[in-house]
Amino acid sequence: MVKKLFVVIAIIIIGACTMNKLEVSKEVNVRMITNKGTIELELYTEKAPITVENFVKYANDGFFNGTVFHRVINNFMIQGGGFTIEGAQKNDTYEQIQNEADNGLSNKIGTIAMARTNNPHSATSQFFINVKDNNFLDHTDKNRGWGYCVFGKVTKGMDIVDAIKVVPTHVNPKTGMQDWPVEEIIIESIEIVK
Repeated sequence: MVKKLFVVIAIIIIGACTMNKLEVSKEVNVRMITNKGTIELELYTEKAPITVENFVKYANDGFFNGTVFHRVINNFMIQGGGFTIEGAQKNDTYEQIQNEADNGLSNKIGTIAMARTNNPHSATSQFFINVKDNNFLDHTDKNRGWGYCVFGKVTKGMDIVDAIKVVPTHVNPKTGMQDWPVEEIIIESIEIVK
């Protein structure tokens, strides 16, 4: 009886592991609809499984809907995923994630990466799209400091990204944050495309 129970438990565990592995290897495509147009992305599930799973959860929850690109720096990146139109920071609904910046992917133009604080494992909902090659963000030598995890790339709509990167910015009078677009750049929705 004990042997049978052990075999059943082992089969369940192996099955669950196999299912997770299959889910991680699936291709994930994303449609980000903004008031400037639509940006399509492909997420690298095999290279950044933790990061992609985290992003997908926030997207499926509708967390990004109505947020803005709140930090726009031409010749660097555009950042969003955490602030409302009114300038209020949204409360993250999931725990901070493990940094996967050592996955061999580089912060090249058109890639999407996780934003974080100085704590390397502090990423939650905020992300940025590189608008130039930012190789200096790639640190994989943990003795020198962690990098910023790339987890996907723009596949369509780079013209929209280029339009966003050049909008005028200012210091937001409500938040005191620099590089805040004068014109609201709204993320209307982020949808996972099956």
